[in-house]
Amino acid sequence: MNFPENIRYTKDHEWVLIEGDIATVGITDFAQHELGDIVYVEIETKGKPLAAETVFGTVEAVKTVSDLFLPVSGIITEVNPNLDSAPEKVNSDPYGEGWMIKMKVDNPEDVKNLMDADAYRKVVN
Repeated sequence: MNFPENIRYTKDHEWVLIEGDIATVGITDFAQHELGDIVYVEIETKGKPLAAETVFGTVEAVKTVSDLFLPVSGIITEVNPNLDSAPEKVNSDPYGEGWMIKMKVDNPEDVKNLMDADAYRKVVN
């Protein structure tokens, strides 16, 4: 499993990378591995203000559909356009080309409430 040190993690297996007041969000390597082959990502909450831990979309794998939870409060400003035609990027590169959304964060300090790589590693091992 891959646990990049420069990002934060949620108990629901999302990751977030904060750059200023912009966050990039996706699901973790652990989550994509547990879900199996991703066949569809649905996110219809772009432009809506959402609270942390709110469902912002779903990811569909061959065997299941799973909700996606927002790690911090804010407004989704961008959805990864490549996932429409290549949802498998979530499996092959969950922390890179498989990112799901970019958002403007209400309070960048909220990310401090999330887990670092060591804490998340303990949750999934």
